[in-house]
Amino acid sequence: MPTGSTREPPSVLQARDIHKSYGKHRVLRGADLTVGPGQLVAVVGENGAGKSTLLKALAGTLPVDRGEVTLSGTLGYCPQDPVLNASLTVEQHLRHFAAAHRLPDLDRGHELVDRLGYERYRQTVADELSGGTRQKLNLTLALLHDPDLLLLDEPYQGFDWETYLRFWDLVDDLRGRGKAVVIITHLVFEQDRFDLLADLTDGRLTPRTTSREGHHVSA
Repeated sequence: MPTGSTREPPSVLQARDIHKSYGKHRVLRGADLTVGPGQLVAVVGENGAGKSTLLKALAGTLPVDRGEVTLSGTLGYCPQDPVLNASLTVEQHLRHFAAAHRLPDLDRGHELVDRLGYERYRQTVADELSGGTRQKLNLTLALLHDPDLLLLDEPYQGFDWETYLRFWDLVDDLRGRGKAVVIITHLVFEQDRFDLLADLTDGRLTPRTTSREGHHVSA
């Protein structure tokens, strides 16, 4: 390395020049995003701005027309609409996902269920859960394998105040262990919680505020 050069900070997620259109409707028009370990990022936009499209592109579940998304480490993805089997209990969901991730036990799953406060529903089938509890299970399954990066689409939906506080305690724990969290939302109540807020407008991301060096969003 040449003398005087600086090394770029490590990133867990790097998205460059992301473009996505549906027919003639251009949703993403060159969105850029870089997220480092332990960072908490909010992508904020109005309904129809392309937030869910961006999140799916970042998660790799939606092919883009142009651009590149690079992930370093494991990914947890929590879509806005929980993808659950209506006939399986909470416990059965934990077992199936633990097997898919080849986890040796359900300790992490049970810990998350307890932390989010819905342990009494372990033997309840998903079809009988409230919307808020389904969202808790959705989040639990996304975190079951302790991913390096967690992508969340409107995670507060259906949460009561106690669950909201439990959620932030969990996020603080993740960040303390170097995990990165990206939240897609139309509304941010507590901006000072975030390292970076970026507005998704006209298909591009524009930084609203940063609180640490090394955070980077390009328009």
